[in-house]
Amino acid sequence: MSNGGDRQPPGVRPSLFLERQSYRRRRLMDAARLLPILGAALIAIPLLWPESEGDNGVPLSSAMFYIFICWGLLIGVSLIFGFAARRSASRDDAESDADKWQR
Repeated sequence: MSNGGDRQPPGVRPSLFLERQSYRRRRLMDAARLLPILGAALIAIPLLWPESEGDNGVPLSSAMFYIFICWGLLIGVSLIFGFAARRSASRDDAESDADKWQR
């Protein structure tokens, strides 16, 4: 015999997917893992630019400026990912403590 507390109201199906928080945390981790690849691709773009010898070339100062802008943006994005991961982890810890007391 099953306990009456285990019943769900009619019309409510059990979830077949991950919880929202764990799903979001995993997608955030996936995005953070792809960040170095994105950074390498962005920093390699000046290698495709024509040399600055002729009139059509891009000056070296513009290429260096582009690299430092990309570098700063990568640092900013990684900081955002770090703060989001910390906030997600603190939320998960708070919810797990609340679940312990409800049982």
